[in-house]
Amino acid sequence: MSTPKFNAVPPSPLLLSVFIITFNEADRIGPTIEAVRDLTDDLIVVDSGSTDGTQEIAARLGARVIHNNWPGYGPQKRFAEDQCRHNWILNVDADEVVSPRLAASIRAAFAGSGPVADGYETTIAEIFPGEREPHPWGHTLSPVRLYRLDRGRYAELTVHDRVHFTGTPRIERLKGKIHHFSVRSLGDEIAKLNSYTEQQAEDLDSRGKTLNSWRILTEFPLNFLKAYIGRRHFVRGLYGIATATNYAYFRFLRLAKHMERRRIRKLH
Repeated sequence: MSTPKFNAVPPSPLLLSVFIITFNEADRIGPTIEAVRDLTDDLIVVDSGSTDGTQEIAARLGARVIHNNWPGYGPQKRFAEDQCRHNWILNVDADEVVSPRLAASIRAAFAGSGPVADGYETTIAEIFPGEREPHPWGHTLSPVRLYRLDRGRYAELTVHDRVHFTGTPRIERLKGKIHHFSVRSLGDEIAKLNSYTEQQAEDLDSRGKTLNSWRILTEFPLNFLKAYIGRRHFVRGLYGIATATNYAYFRFLRLAKHMERRRIRKLH
């Protein structure tokens, strides 16, 4: 007698909204959504005008797609928060994939009477071209990505996207990682960082902040060492030299553009 086959029943969604902001992410948005769509019945993609079919892919995978012109990182995430139906929110970026262990850790936090903290830090580990998984000694970050909307929100900063809490929040750490596929290629990274430095220079101006121009002499070498040693790009061998160079150039270019803006203002 043959053994009967049973279709696996997908786990029930949590009382959790998940939001993702996008712009031309057709090549990466699929795995990002697939990793989190069983966690929620409220999956939101806020798109700022993609022309590569990102919106169609997201909608086909079950996301509620909303257009909003790009106002900057913090304001765009605050707009996305306002679209969420649940008080608990998980934010992932379009180039990030929640690992199965992290998804299980999120479910465990919602088990029983629900999450006990106000926010949960998640380990974000980079995966560079030519790698299938994060390097065990690679650099990681641990921002809050799972949080209560009535206790914390993204700040209104155009180039920084961190959750700011009211009062003294209880913060805990989730097990598992977010896999961060931030670099499509070195060339793509340069284009991305060039655009980002424009926003950073404008942000410095809008806040009336002035950086010392003499830093132009040390910005590149010091930031190369910061990336290659401090952020452990050296674990990737010769390729790590290339990625550390891009990071150092990004920091140098931010300062150079800031200095250039100040020079031009003196003429007016």
